[in-house]
Amino acid sequence: MNKLIIGGVAAAIVMVAAGGAVVAKEHSKMTFFITSVGPGKGGDLGGLKGADAWCQKLATEAGAGDHTWHAYLSSTDAKGKALNARDRIGRGPWFNAKGVQIASSLDDLHSEAALTGKANSLDEKGNPVKGRGDSPNQHDIMTGSLTDGRLAPPVASPLPANAPVGTPAPVAPPNLTCNNWTSSAESRTMVGHHDRIGGGQNPTSWNSAHQTRSCSQPDLVATGGAGLFYCFAIK
Repeated sequence: MNKLIIGGVAAAIVMVAAGGAVVAKEHSKMTFFITSVGPGKGGDLGGLKGADAWCQKLATEAGAGDHTWHAYLSSTDAKGKALNARDRIGRGPWFNAKGVQIASSLDDLHSEAALTGKANSLDEKGNPVKGRGDSPNQHDIMTGSLTDGRLAPPVASPLPANAPVGTPAPVAPPNLTCNNWTSSAESRTMVGHHDRIGGGQNPTSWNSAHQTRSCSQPDLVATGGAGLFYCFAIK
């Protein structure tokens, strides 16, 4: 029996000659989701490698393990060079578990035209993620990114309004990526609002609404999150 495998971006087509029959097999449709649950250690995801593995695990359990999955997270390499979330997720298009296309390309994804938001930003099982107005609110999604999908630079927290005159400004954290996704302690990160409503500098941004209090699981939960993140299929 001869087998000819033709690889493509949208689907892997396998043609098998067997008694004149031709069988075509397509990849699963879902190429985007929010994790239904995180590892439970706040921003400590085991680095980018661990985060990617978590995406792959959840996708596989949902029947979409025939894709290669990456977490939408920015970070830095060993030399401090930026690793941007937008550069880790392929070129699109991306579809949620219900088959709705949320974006056709990277530029579309990072524009106001993207069909992100509570109705379409589903978990890997096709369920909506709780947002503003739900109990509990879990709309804070970790990204470590700016609105364009690039690494968020360190930004010091503002002084409290009642701080005595002369109080030194807080020292900026080394990064806003939970120490490259290995810390659940005093570090911080940037989160987006999957429902595109709420507070912060950019309340309607799905990927860069505001900083967190810290990267601990309790702090992420207390301020409207659950340690969740976005996953995209790169192929």
